[in-house]
Amino acid sequence: MALENESSAGGVLVLNRLWQAVNICSVERALALLYTGHAQVVYEDGGNFSTFTLNEWCDFSCGHDGGDVVRTISLKIRIPRIILLLFFDRLPHREVKFTRHNIFERDHNTCQYCGRRFDRRNLNIDHVVPRQRGGRTTWTNVVCSCLECNRRKGNRTPEEAGMRLIKRPRKPHWRPFLHITFARMGDHSWRHFLDVAYWNVELGED
Repeated sequence: MALENESSAGGVLVLNRLWQAVNICSVERALALLYTGHAQVVYEDGGNFSTFTLNEWCDFSCGHDGGDVVRTISLKIRIPRIILLLFFDRLPHREVKFTRHNIFERDHNTCQYCGRRFDRRNLNIDHVVPRQRGGRTTWTNVVCSCLECNRRKGNRTPEEAGMRLIKRPRKPHWRPFLHITFARMGDHSWRHFLDVAYWNVELGED
């Protein structure tokens, strides 16, 4: 299906069979899924959602005068903003990247020794068992620590320093997240499926 883009900027929200948001794909990918019968268009009108097959969506697109269309050799199709996968009912499984940013996210920017919340500029990553003592740089041996607690602990274990961890560090599970700009969230049809607070890098725990 050859496409001539008239206004195909932006992405298409992808829902699994249970109507859970799992991804954002390109317009071309969305149309390919519709063409092969693996997805249907989800259209919102006054708070009500309807689904359309590709043929039904083409009929629905007739007479649409907006610029948000793509053209095939013989058709003009309104760009879908949401598609529903018909045969996929899972959430994708992924590993959380072991990064400084995600350690801060896991610990909620909170020192795991004194329990106070800090700006990230005033936080360190502390090895519970110091590296000089054989401690590894892993999810289960690093925590957020404020500068004061980090200096106090030094090259010791928490027990040796007379300090106590608020909670033991654990490897977080991945949960789906999408980087949604507020401008893109202007598409109100997405708002029913996306909660910005949830879809910003949220790290779960065992």
